[in-house]
Amino acid sequence: MKIEDFDYALPEELIAQHPNEKRDEARLMILNRKEQTINHKIFKDIVDYLEPGDCLVINNTKVLPARLYGIKEDTKANVEILLLKRIKNDTWEVMVKPGRKLKKGAKVVFENGILKAEIKEVLENGNRLAQFNYNGIFNEILDRIGIMPLPPYIKEKLEQQERYQTVYAKYEGSAAAPTAGLHFTKELLEKIREKGVEIANVTLHVGIGTFRPVKVKNIEDHNMHSEHFYIKQEDAEKINKAKEMGKRVIACGTTSCRVLESVADNKGKVKQIESDTSIFIYPGYKFKCIDGLITNFHLPKSTLIMLVSALAGREYILKAYEQAVKEKYLFFSFGDAMYII
Repeated sequence: MKIEDFDYALPEELIAQHPNEKRDEARLMILNRKEQTINHKIFKDIVDYLEPGDCLVINNTKVLPARLYGIKEDTKANVEILLLKRIKNDTWEVMVKPGRKLKKGAKVVFENGILKAEIKEVLENGNRLAQFNYNGIFNEILDRIGIMPLPPYIKEKLEQQERYQTVYAKYEGSAAAPTAGLHFTKELLEKIREKGVEIANVTLHVGIGTFRPVKVKNIEDHNMHSEHFYIKQEDAEKINKAKEMGKRVIACGTTSCRVLESVADNKGKVKQIESDTSIFIYPGYKFKCIDGLITNFHLPKSTLIMLVSALAGREYILKAYEQAVKEKYLFFSFGDAMYII
């Protein structure tokens, strides 16, 4: 299968630069796979498309304000460090700019010394291992001086950092938001519960690899990035109960989908587990657990448009994307949403 099979034309002005004024008033495209229809709604209408006994699965990861701006201790040159993954204690895998200035042994000072870092190792992929030193609590320091690591296609400044968090974000560890969940409000989630829909949590910490383009001609040759996740027992039981009752499991976001499909057995059942996944879902994949997916509109030629094409069919998805462009839907992280049923 060729990478060009997942391309589409997108006018730059349709790339959302700001979150919607009200989270649940973004637009919502409904794709009914059985009827092959496309309908246009508002996101808060999602409650009308959920049924009692369904299980909605959300990813409660929390985005770290992981972009840090500092100066090189000896030369006072400006540098940037992006936290990717905690390796052990205060040692992190990081991306750096400019790389030529941050070789092994380089020391960086942030905000007059409330946080310091030393480059311990240069990795094969160009990332670094950095050891951080500070007084106090690391996450509290990040909240004070860190910047939300917005995707490269968002050029505008984010005025309210919490708008790049879901309202249910709980466990810090992501380098990017699970953006389908940005549309939910606490009030909308309460309406969904009142309708008799179970809400289960999974936690997958989104890595920066989610923005890396697919560079191979044949998508089967692509090496998928790995991300850490876990499911708790109480949430596994909610998901399995829906399966046992013949009800639907609806994944909110491709991250929740990847967790469920990584864990599910051939009956669609899941279990309590903590692990890493590098699952790559593209057309031909047979879904084991999910029955529906809430998602945003994804980049051309990305692994995420391949995932939704696996669920709904490539031609149907590309037809929907073409219509979304025509109807001037907004795309990507702060854009509008799609519900595949």
